[in-house]
Amino acid sequence: MSTHTEYDPDDNFARSFTADADIDEEAALEAVAWQLLLLINPGDEDAAMQQFQACRDSLDEGEDPVELIRDVIDWKSGFHVEDSDPAGLIEVLDELASRFNLRIEWGVEDPTDEDFLSDAEVPSLIGVAYDRLREHHYTLWTWETGHDTHAGFMTLQRDDEALRAVAGALGFHVRPGAG
Repeated sequence: MSTHTEYDPDDNFARSFTADADIDEEAALEAVAWQLLLLINPGDEDAAMQQFQACRDSLDEGEDPVELIRDVIDWKSGFHVEDSDPAGLIEVLDELASRFNLRIEWGVEDPTDEDFLSDAEVPSLIGVAYDRLREHHYTLWTWETGHDTHAGFMTLQRDDEALRAVAGALGFHVRPGAG
């Protein structure tokens, strides 16, 4: 009995996609965007579908998926705040956490207190939120925006590996917490 000597079990699909393969890149991008939206809307396929419908046509037109998705999910299943806006960050993260019946304990009696906010820094607050959400098996993700802003979303902790793969395929350079 002869065996094929070129078989590599770690490379099962090496010849699946050749240079002349007919791959629909638009459909692949849509599929990955859909997977991301499902991950950041756990248990809420309706919200994911609304967000997907809002960005589908623009994805087909070649718009940047990171900025497009960021705009579609803002204050629904994601956030995008200025570096100088700790009050806005607290407000949006409290809103996102409430979707999962969670409350973030910010370490002060009143996180909207002006004295607290005058000393608060957005990256530190993201770290606090990350720690509090992990206690409930959620992960707060942020990504590089290239500006003086912070952006991100929440997922179930069990989806951490999937989120890294899907977000990376879309061009999101994600990290848990403030990184």
